[in-house]
Parts: sequence; C-alpha cells; structure tokens
Amino acid sequence: MAKRPYQPKDYFFRKAKEEGLRARSAFKIDEIARRFTIFKKGQTVIDLGAAPGGFLQIILNEVGPTGHVVGVDLAAIKSLGRPNVKTAVMDVLADDFAKQLEALHPGPVDVVVSDLAPKTTGVKDVDEARSLRLAGIALDVARVRGVQGGHFIAKLFMGGDFEQFRTDLRALFSDVKVVRPEATRGASMEIYLVGLKKR
Repeated sequence: MAKRPYQPKDYFFRKAKEEGLRARSAFKIDEIARRFTIFKKGQTVIDLGAAPGGFLQIILNEVGPTGHVVGVDLAAIKSLGRPNVKTAVMDVLADDFAKQLEALHPGPVDVVVSDLAPKTTGVKDVDEARSLRLAGIALDVARVRGVQGGHFIAKLFMGGDFEQFRTDLRALFSDVKVVRPEATRGASMEIYLVGLKKR
C-alpha cells in the first residue's frame, strides 16, 4: 500500500487553527498532560524549545493565573499577552545556558518540558545523538532545578543511546513512560519520555 503523503492541513492543523492555538503540536502536550495529570494550578513550568508557543498556551491554561511559565527558544516567541509568562531567545547549547535560565527565572521548578529538536542532517545516528544531547540538557535542568515530586517531559528520537537515557530517567523519577502522542505525524521518529514524581 502506498504511503500517504504528508498533508500540512491535516486534522490537528485545522483543529489548532479553530482553537486559536499557534501550532498543531499543542495537542501533543495536551494529551500527555491529561494522560498523566502533569500540571496543577500555581505551578512553575519551564518549556524548552517553546517557539512558536503552542505548548505555552496549553501550559498557561493548566497552571492558571497563579502559575509561572518560562519559555525559551532560538527563535523569538510572539507575546502571549499574559503577565505570568516570560519568554527569551536562548541557545541551550551555550556554555552559560544554565546561568541565563537562572537569571530569567531563579528558584525551583515543578515541571520541565522539552520540545527541543536538532536541525536534522538525514544521517540517523547523528540526528539521534543530537536529539539525545538536547534531551540531556533538559534533564540537567530538571535534576538541578526540579522539585521533589515534580515531573519531566522530553521529546527525542528513538535509537542510539535511548535506553541509557531512559535508565538515567528511571534513576531520577519514580515512574517513566514512553509516549507517542496521537498528533505526531506518521513518518516522524519522535517520541516523548515522561518522568513522573522526581525522587
């Protein structure tokens, strides 16, 4: 059977437009959040790889006006018009990234979310390694800044040292889930690892 071509105006694309969401990917974080009860009112959440802001829109609704949300990306994120969200242009691969993030929002964090993705080369091993490196940076943020009982969500490409990364996650969190959200495109290699209840 012939593979269906990628259709940019698919169901989730149309649904995102209808609901005023900035990206179809918003439905990925929405599904994960609901399946595992990730977010609560008043939480502090860091979203890495946040542009154009689809994840931020979902997270802001979940944490409510008493929550605090921080979104960073290499691309600028258009204002969301909410007083309790800060966004900044940052490179997570910069040597002083942890310091920059601390300056933007000091203190503990309830949930670290990473939708970071490398610029793909088409070389599977290289892309997997780059994806894991980005997920590792996000995990370092959760390790250092995450509260006990907090959660972690990271997108990555399955393969390479994936199993080692999952082992590292299991050492830090009480439960670890592998999720491929419904809104993930058919040909995509991406999955999400969810770490629940930081030890």
